[in-house]
Amino acid sequence: MAFECLAGFLIQQIVMKQILIFFFILGFTPGGPISAQQLKLRKGVIIDSLRVNDTLPESFALYLPTQFEKAGKWPVIFVFDMKGRGRQVLRMFREAAEKQQYILAASNNTYDSLSLSQNILIANRVFTIVSAILPVHRDRIYTSGFASGAKIAALVPTIVKQIDGVISCGSAVPNTDILSTKNSYHFVGIVGKQDFNYAEMLDAEEVLNKAKIPNNLLTFDGGQQWPESDYLERGMEILTLASMAKGNAEKDEDFIQKALARDMKEIEGLVEVKKMLDAYDMLEQVITIYRPHRNVDSLLELKKELRKDKLFRSQRRTNNAILFKESFIKEDYKFNLLEDISTLNYNNLGWWNYQMGELADYDKKPNPAERQMGKRLKGYLNALIEDNIDIEYAEPTVNTEALSFLWMLKTITDPKNYTYYLNIISDSAFYEDFGTALFYLEELLKNGYKDKSQLYELEHTALLRITPEFNEIVDKYLKDARYDLIEE
Repeated sequence: MAFECLAGFLIQQIVMKQILIFFFILGFTPGGPISAQQLKLRKGVIIDSLRVNDTLPESFALYLPTQFEKAGKWPVIFVFDMKGRGRQVLRMFREAAEKQQYILAASNNTYDSLSLSQNILIANRVFTIVSAILPVHRDRIYTSGFASGAKIAALVPTIVKQIDGVISCGSAVPNTDILSTKNSYHFVGIVGKQDFNYAEMLDAEEVLNKAKIPNNLLTFDGGQQWPESDYLERGMEILTLASMAKGNAEKDEDFIQKALARDMKEIEGLVEVKKMLDAYDMLEQVITIYRPHRNVDSLLELKKELRKDKLFRSQRRTNNAILFKESFIKEDYKFNLLEDISTLNYNNLGWWNYQMGELADYDKKPNPAERQMGKRLKGYLNALIEDNIDIEYAEPTVNTEALSFLWMLKTITDPKNYTYYLNIISDSAFYEDFGTALFYLEELLKNGYKDKSQLYELEHTALLRITPEFNEIVDKYLKDARYDLIEE
């Protein structure tokens, strides 16, 4: 959504693109400049706070598998986290990287608050030092990330030819207009079926197929969250198999056979529990992954048989109907939200409250696909509102009334996120609208907020806090209001 503007910005920066390509080529040249800092690299543990160089206050985290040796060439995944949490994000990958024998690296200095070009240049400095001090395989360099980090990870290969693949968790390719077979890479998407990006990633799969960009999509039963290590390991395995197919890695027949046997056993298990649509989707992935390594005629025959299965057809019809309904509801949300923001239609907050009741009803549906859709729609609506809050903040003159409306809406769509109640209370108190402030104070406390000290330090509420009404509400839910109540 809002990120599309960022991707559009990237396309316009032709000069910056050429500069970045130049930097990356330098970074991936073996024997480049080594930092004066003496690095003590340990295997099997995440090493944090490694300095990028002696002149910049930037650092990165690094993981070397226990079997790492300086001899040979090693695949590496550069992981993007947009909150600067290099060590934490490598923990998600460590187990998978150990099993698949990948080096991991992540900057501690990439942030959502920085521009795209700033983040790319920060990442480049990590690329440069890692490729200088370690025997990185130049044809097996990958990027990865989750959510906003995945968006950056998926943009890098469109700039840098040396990136051979991406493991994108919870995010599709942010701008398909810049895809090109001349700079092809392997895209592995991983997404939960309750993640609001699920439908977008299904659509992106079709676009990537039409653009002849090698890709695979792995799905799991979860929401917008990091996938389990098994899925990250599967993503690395796919990249390894693709590398073997291109001749960039030595072909390991035992590795290929074990992976194929495991996948076929999983497909059989899905068929046994009557998850025919899931079995079919996985079979399609298996065919694309193993076609360069094995004769897949028998798998193509199995695919034909599954397509004829009545239960498969029924599940596919139901799934298509649910996805169509979901797209219609999302458009309805988008239209109504933009209308309400432009007109400051506070009267429509009741309609939004009704919509949340409708979404809650999906949790009671017997069909798992409908329950998953309900979760996706709730996530989509919250993301849509948050995007519009970001848009309002980005305006030269912030529309405080529009922000106030959006904050109020967030208390309906995400009632346990206390930030928005506090924003309304502070803002209303600033304008001496104590009635609104007191209403949201009680709603805040009804929903379980307990931090009394923060409440009494809230900006712009000095006059509000000394009113009897404020203290009566605090005393009602938290006991022991800071100021004594004055009996009339």
